[in-house]
Amino acid sequence: MGSASTRLPEGRYGRSSDERADRKLRIAGSVLGAALLALIGYFAYHYLAQNEISAQVITFQASDDAVQVHLEVHKDSGATGYCTLRSQSADGAEVGRADFRFTGSATRIDKVVTLRTTAKGTTAELLGCHAG
Repeated sequence: MGSASTRLPEGRYGRSSDERADRKLRIAGSVLGAALLALIGYFAYHYLAQNEISAQVITFQASDDAVQVHLEVHKDSGATGYCTLRSQSADGAEVGRADFRFTGSATRIDKVVTLRTTAKGTTAELLGCHAG
């Protein structure tokens, strides 16, 4: 006795529905992958190319009504912008917030700024810097 074949003859009935579905899924996956890659590239460019000003707090010294903050700013030559600082009290309440502007052609600015507070501040936090 021979065994009966359950496979269809090759090429006789065209592609199976599974092959067509696999091809459509590969095309859809490729399109979505390319779109995701383009989106990641856009955000990376926007973050790196548009970020003209960066800064860091070197040290700070608090008193009853102000915080002296040593701020180091790196920026493009001729770029203008501002950095936002805040101070919090020991219980976490915000006691001071201010923007400090930076202009000029220097690419590195080392400056001590005074942040006025409503109570004794225990922190000096850089919230961010923005061009413009």
